[in-house]
Amino acid sequence: MKKIISLIALICISASFSCNKDVLNKRPLSIISDADVFKDPALINSYLSQVYAEMSFMGNETGYVGGDAYWNAFDINDVSDESFPQFRDWNPSNAFTFKYGNLNINGGLLDWWGYGVVRKINEFLEKIPASPLSAGEVKAKVAEARFLRAFCYFAMVKRYGGVPLITAVQNISDPQSSLYPARATEQQVYDFIIAEIDASANDLPEVVTAENLGRPSKYAALALKSRAALYAGSIAQFGTVELGGVVGIPTAMAQKYYQESYDASQAIISSGKFALYNGDANKVTNFRNIFLVKNNSEVIFAKRHDAVNALSGGNGWCVDFFNCPRPQAWSRGLYEQTYLEFAESFEHIDGTSGKLDRAALQNKLVTTDELWANKDPRFFATFYTQNTSWKGTKLDFHAGLRLPDGTIKTDGAYNAIQATGDQDYQGTGIAILKFLDESHDNMAGSNSGWATSAQDWILFRYAEILLNQAEAAFELGKTGDALTSINLVRARAGIAALGSVTRDQIHNERKVELAFEGHRYWDVRRWRTAVNDLSIRWSGIRYILDVTSGKYLIQFIDNVDGTSRIPQFRQENYYLPITNGRTANNPKLVENPGYK
Repeated sequence: MKKIISLIALICISASFSCNKDVLNKRPLSIISDADVFKDPALINSYLSQVYAEMSFMGNETGYVGGDAYWNAFDINDVSDESFPQFRDWNPSNAFTFKYGNLNINGGLLDWWGYGVVRKINEFLEKIPASPLSAGEVKAKVAEARFLRAFCYFAMVKRYGGVPLITAVQNISDPQSSLYPARATEQQVYDFIIAEIDASANDLPEVVTAENLGRPSKYAALALKSRAALYAGSIAQFGTVELGGVVGIPTAMAQKYYQESYDASQAIISSGKFALYNGDANKVTNFRNIFLVKNNSEVIFAKRHDAVNALSGGNGWCVDFFNCPRPQAWSRGLYEQTYLEFAESFEHIDGTSGKLDRAALQNKLVTTDELWANKDPRFFATFYTQNTSWKGTKLDFHAGLRLPDGTIKTDGAYNAIQATGDQDYQGTGIAILKFLDESHDNMAGSNSGWATSAQDWILFRYAEILLNQAEAAFELGKTGDALTSINLVRARAGIAALGSVTRDQIHNERKVELAFEGHRYWDVRRWRTAVNDLSIRWSGIRYILDVTSGKYLIQFIDNVDGTSRIPQFRQENYYLPITNGRTANNPKLVENPGYK
């Protein structure tokens, strides 16, 4: 069955048609057939670029058209214990619904059923050998396509468990068993991903040239293997096999997968191609710049962005416009705010717990310097809160005034001091600074002009590889290697080294280092701790300004999500539902356990 691809504006083909031919014999200039595509090197590259564009999960796991150009790019954070989706009078976030126990058989959360993309890749792999490209070019393109197909299957298996493994182009004349395949086991899908990487990694370039930035190297493939095998090992160790292995992996396989992850991580580390970013002496600035300085030493694979509005044909995204402090064109900003408990996960620089002594603070006046004294520098690079410096000023979250007589004033003003600051005081009191560019114009964008952030989205970075290695090493009993890797990450952050390491410390280091990078939700799922970790009534913080001293009376706000919105992750939510629509189309797609 012929597939026709619209490749408008990719290449002008009008010169190939003579002006004296019958106009009825001309093909539309905006439609290019498969036969044309695989005869032209430029169109071959464009075909593969279209595959990237349709892999929307690369936009921070969103399954929506437009990827990270829209607020759905934050759902992966907001459905976890990382953050709270704001805009209370208008909240488009799917996480806002599903966070509170509402994920059911109809799905809708983080869905990415990527068989349209898989078909494109399968067709590419089928037709590229007969193209005019040289044998070396064909080899490299095949390796790239296989990497992308493995990435697609990883995006699906971590969502749904076992899914159909389709590795050839389906045709209408194929037997029913081919057109309506059953779900493979979860183990088979992970084994396929790892095998595809093993078969293709060495055919990818060691170093990606400047004109090919955004395409994978050998080490991007190894990074995918490092992550995927780690997930498989965790699922084998902590999960349960159900539906005959369609979900779950036998416990006996855990060590094999951990070793696969460890070896892939070690290959990246030993290559010497990457290093933890250390371009700035100031530890706070240094950590912020990991996400602002393009192509730095830590970046293994990134989705490229520019400052041109993605909603008008560019490749920007929306992080600055939605997460920035006020002022902002919609008089909003602060779309995501973190929970106090998540902020407390950041230790002090001496390695002691970052938890606040709430009882001691309840009736004490403090400065913000005292409140957050000696915190992990990553705290200040990840969050903004009361008195955080921003564009030459200090942000003001205070919500109420403590008058000289001890009473609290919550509206109006006192001696020209407003009762509330200019930032959002109805949320958690701590918003997300990570990724934000202070030079971005957040006053532009009131008319769908918000997707203009140029920061690249880092899909794989070196710190994750060190943490993957630390976790795999720990589970393999190689505690010395685990300690070495985790202390490298801590040293770059500017906090005390650990003398020994536990599983909980490794998990917390991932939580802090990789916050808001699309990892936390998947981590607590694969560790099978999400039922506990994501079913908590979280809290926020309020700053009451004492007009006499200039210090703050701290209030802790319980149930900050709202009294009627109770975060709940149920046992069945360790896998997303296949959904009624898909099982109706293909009865062989058995539904995941617990969804009715």
